[in-house]
Amino acid sequence: MRVNLGGEPGRDDFGLPPIDVEIPDDARELDRDVQAYYRELRSLRWRRRAHRWHRPLTRDGMVLPLLAGCLALTLLAGTLLTVFTGERVALSTAGQPGRPLPPALVMVGGNLVPLSDLRGTVLALVPPGCPCGHLYQLTQEADRAGVQLYVVGLQGVQVAGLVRHVLLGQSHAVADTGDALNTAYHPITLTAVLVNLDGTVASVVADHGHGFALAPQMRALIPSNGGTATRPASAVTDSPRSTAS
Repeated sequence: MRVNLGGEPGRDDFGLPPIDVEIPDDARELDRDVQAYYRELRSLRWRRRAHRWHRPLTRDGMVLPLLAGCLALTLLAGTLLTVFTGERVALSTAGQPGRPLPPALVMVGGNLVPLSDLRGTVLALVPPGCPCGHLYQLTQEADRAGVQLYVVGLQGVQVAGLVRHVLLGQSHAVADTGDALNTAYHPITLTAVLVNLDGTVASVVADHGHGFALAPQMRALIPSNGGTATRPASAVTDSPRSTAS
């Protein structure tokens, strides 16, 4: 630093602003400033190190691969869910009022026939443990309305004895071999499914202990022109009261 000996005190020849400079007599008085300087250096090193670790997670680092992996797993899970549950969802939505019966095969009187063949009929669903005290009443209502009634055993329930008890022929005993009706309705008690002549379900009525009063709905299954419900082609052709006779 060049100092103008003829100038004012504290002035130099470089045009710098005036400052006060204090030179301590003992260097130990600068220890606090030195420690602050080292702290600032450590803080700067820590920020640089943190930036090096954080940088792979930003921009074109690991964020995009992670997002792509999560998206791929989501798509795979959705595809598997659709594949494994598609058939069960189709069965559960079919058979509801206004919808067709489930597309399945059932055992009718010992013969395997499409469920869609049971058009213009009443299906009496019998779940396991069902007392079915009002099955005979339901049979009488169907007989008075002039429609066929079929007793359907669900989940392996044998209905041959029930059919004989209500004075129906064995061709009215149905086994839900594919579990289609049980999947569509999940009945916990005796349940009547009224099926229109076009194969759509007119109504589903469960017995809550008071029996049934479905004669008007049953008569509506038969068209006014006097048509009758079609019986399964492969079913045994016995009349509803053939066993009784």
